[in-house]
Amino acid sequence: MKYDPKSLKAEEFINHQEIMDSLAYAQENKNNREVVFEILEKAKKAKGISHKEAAVLMECDIPEANEEIRRLAVEIKEKFYGRRIVMFAPLYLSNYCVNGCTYCPYHYKNKHIPRKKLTQEEIREEVIALQDMGHKRLAIESGEDPVNNPLEYILESIDTIYSIKHKNGAIRRVNVNIAATTVENYTKLRDAGIGTYILFQETYHKESYEKLHPTGPKHDYAYHTEAMDRAMEGGIDDVGLGVLFGLEGYHYELVGILMHAEHLEAAQGVGPHTISVPRICPADDIDTADFSNAVPDEIFEKIVSIIRIAVPYTGMIVSTRESQKTREAVLQLGISQISGGSRTSVGGYTVPERDDSSAQFDVSDTRTLDEVVNWLMRLGYIPSFCTACYRAGRTGDRFMSLLKSGQIVNCCQPNALMTLKEYLEDYAAEDTKKIGEELIAKEILNVPNEAVRNKAIEYLKELKDGKRDFRF
Repeated sequence: MKYDPKSLKAEEFINHQEIMDSLAYAQENKNNREVVFEILEKAKKAKGISHKEAAVLMECDIPEANEEIRRLAVEIKEKFYGRRIVMFAPLYLSNYCVNGCTYCPYHYKNKHIPRKKLTQEEIREEVIALQDMGHKRLAIESGEDPVNNPLEYILESIDTIYSIKHKNGAIRRVNVNIAATTVENYTKLRDAGIGTYILFQETYHKESYEKLHPTGPKHDYAYHTEAMDRAMEGGIDDVGLGVLFGLEGYHYELVGILMHAEHLEAAQGVGPHTISVPRICPADDIDTADFSNAVPDEIFEKIVSIIRIAVPYTGMIVSTRESQKTREAVLQLGISQISGGSRTSVGGYTVPERDDSSAQFDVSDTRTLDEVVNWLMRLGYIPSFCTACYRAGRTGDRFMSLLKSGQIVNCCQPNALMTLKEYLEDYAAEDTKKIGEELIAKEILNVPNEAVRNKAIEYLKELKDGKRDFRF
């Protein structure tokens, strides 16, 4: 198979030989100052670098070059996303699954984990609990089981979520993380009003992928890897990529996910809306000692930095698998979305005490949403509950063109501040509210367009008076 980023065949756009050649080139040039600094000069233009160039930076052990990689990541993150951090929460609908994934406790052979599937009334209760925290954006998750979790169940659940209005609460955007499916089903998801369709590749190494997924429909590497093309063919504008770092060597996975991003640009005209960077972690009958490719913190930070440099426009998501310390380290290097107050168990938001018996993975950051919002603001970030672009039709290439041109700040900055103001008025603790009001007063002055800035100041006053849901 020959490497072809425009091909719709998995083994051509994620070509094993191309990855191996890129890694060999990186080994040969990791101490070649001329090559390394030429790549860094290109990166300064904030137009991205290739998977082959990223491989060189990942291997590079020239101290001043590695310092420049971090500095550039911070600069590029600030250029495209400013200090805004989008907030969301996962909502687990069902942990029934027919796959045999060796790293996931949902695998069908696991008899320890209690199997649960939320009814529509239970979903309603979970959503009200999430609204009462202050969440506006959810990512729904479900195991793959055509009997227990058919697409009809997912569609009905989305409809239920959007229908619930409790006090001042409303879920304005539902992202979907479910198994690879057909073009027809992706069209149904689009018509249901989803935001981003998210699917983690887990690993781009085909041989490892097939061993890690020995049974079930997920065993089919090509069908899984080609899912994003079918999703976009089905009319979904925004897709989110991700690998589970630690299943295979991180060098291979980094090159693979960047090749996938390049493929989407080449074949579909728009790259990934988000890239997620979870690491393997303990869960029920899963022991991380069984996986020899675990990624240490220092390497993890470099991975985040290089993805930010290579794909400047993409949103980046860090999991609650990560500790507060790790999340703080990677926020400045490229992360633009995090969850807060997350539960990874089915029905986890309505129980008074955390019950992880049905959880997909252990949560390291167990703080409440308010504690996370407070922490972010103390670090100088703007927690954003904004969903405006999706509701205004600024998705896919329309969103990317605004982002790449720098014009998006005239929407994102005021929208972030107005949704933060909603949170402060309706849900925040007193200390959080005090910090937030000071932050808004300072940051509203950073909206470049004077007319937009003045209108946003008006809207902020109306929000204080009880009106809701203003957006640009």
